[in-house]
Amino acid sequence: MSVAPDPFEALALERQVCFALAVTNRAVLAIYRPLLEPLGLTHPQYLVMLALWDNAQSKKGPLTVKEIAGLLQLDSATMSPMLKRLESLELIARTRSLVDERTTHISLTRKGAALRRRAVKIPPAVVEQLGVSLSELEHLREVLTRINTAALGGGTSATALA
Repeated sequence: MSVAPDPFEALALERQVCFALAVTNRAVLAIYRPLLEPLGLTHPQYLVMLALWDNAQSKKGPLTVKEIAGLLQLDSATMSPMLKRLESLELIARTRSLVDERTTHISLTRKGAALRRRAVKIPPAVVEQLGVSLSELEHLREVLTRINTAALGGGTSATALA
């Protein structure tokens, strides 16, 4: 005679994907904090700089606030204080579009572009502190990207473990 599965087992805290993601997010950001401190950046500011450095490498010209917000999956209003702080640090320049004054273009300053050379040490330091292989982290990023895409698209294939 088999025992029927406990329907409440799916509610166990340790089985929740949301809990694992939240705890991991806090732990990983705690690793970034002291690494970013010498650069004078918070983690959200670092993400903005990554977007700008990527864009500068492709020589596409300045990004708009809306484009950066889209890349980082943030709303434009969240960006304003962060961009003001990066501008006060002289890492970026904000300029109004000549075509549409509601649009603000964000570009790297020389100081912001130069900071990239110091930031290149961050990813390997994070990998080392996490103690997992680069291939494991790349696989995790791929899985998380698929989960994010599904969650944003509203398409859920939720199971008892979700």
